[in-house]
Amino acid sequence: MGIPLIQQYRVARYILGRKLRGVKRYPLVLMLEPLFQCNLACAGCGKIDYPKEILQKRLSVESALAAVEECGAPMVSIPGGEPLIHKEMPQIVAGIVAQKRFVYLCTNAILLSKHIEDYQPSPYLTFSIHLDGNRERHDESVCQEGVFDKAVDAIRLARSKGFRVTINCTLFQQEDPDDVAKFFDMAMQLGIEGIMVSPGYSYQHAPRQDVFLGRNASKTLFREIFKRGRDRGTRWAFNHSSLFLDFLAGNQAYQCTPWSTPTYNIFGWQRPCYLLTGEGYATSFRSLMEDTGWERYGVGRNPLCNNCMAHCGYEGTAVDDAFAHPLKALWRSLRGPRLDGPMAPDLPLVYQEPALAAPAPTEVTIPLSDVRTAANREGRRVSGA
Repeated sequence: MGIPLIQQYRVARYILGRKLRGVKRYPLVLMLEPLFQCNLACAGCGKIDYPKEILQKRLSVESALAAVEECGAPMVSIPGGEPLIHKEMPQIVAGIVAQKRFVYLCTNAILLSKHIEDYQPSPYLTFSIHLDGNRERHDESVCQEGVFDKAVDAIRLARSKGFRVTINCTLFQQEDPDDVAKFFDMAMQLGIEGIMVSPGYSYQHAPRQDVFLGRNASKTLFREIFKRGRDRGTRWAFNHSSLFLDFLAGNQAYQCTPWSTPTYNIFGWQRPCYLLTGEGYATSFRSLMEDTGWERYGVGRNPLCNNCMAHCGYEGTAVDDAFAHPLKALWRSLRGPRLDGPMAPDLPLVYQEPALAAPAPTEVTIPLSDVRTAANREGRRVSGA
């Protein structure tokens, strides 16, 4: 397990407190999105599809810290855009750490060497560095050469200065299980704390729609990757619960719990989750939790959710299941995900309007090598400093 004991204890105490009070829906991780601007234009990203005036907006330090306190989640993930572009990010991070909440500062690491002296090592701060595979695979994914080497150098730099470091790996079409397993081996050799891994979510506005995995393809891919580790006797450290990994391998029929990872950004409290944009915003965290029609979202409930297996939707479900069935969670932690036999059945479709269904991600194998050209042609790169 790639999560330190102090963090496991603090989070478990938080969850237990909510359960003892009979709270049905509670946040586990706040997705604090301080800006949409980025210095990359990745093939599978739908977060930078905004006009210039929106990309230049920033959350203030005061707004960010107020949202963290209002939400009350024990963990805060700061994605983007690219958070290191935000000139007041060190103050935001320091304020969250002062609240003794665990911060995961997500970055592509291009600017990390420039800004690392602005941060102090702490048990409450982790740099979560984006790496989608080996050098060729990652640079194709982010549509720019040389980013992999910068990210690896940044990991070594951050580790040398005593920072907690994880990697955030998103998997897409054409992944070779052997290559992914070798990449995981390499990542662990860098001295990282753990790996966060997830199938890419098929953003409607992403530059390429043919890079995303379908649900069955995701489950099969993860089984094959985990088999490589088992066959070699390798146990990679993941920044996930054991039951979420079992879910990725197709063994748990989980429904999404989007309230476990609420999102606050420059527009307010986003309904219903970090990934599904265009559903409106709430004026307060309380309104988000109490007034959102949560029953309209999830696999089988909303066509835009049907191929999602992202950790921000299902890690909360897995953690809740672990509290309900601790022996099952312990067994999976000791044994790892089940890698053969039948998979758990898919959840049934309950919506009644087939015309609303978004097209499922294609399973064809189209090379990613032309993504950079396509992304630049569409003018999606927005530089930041």
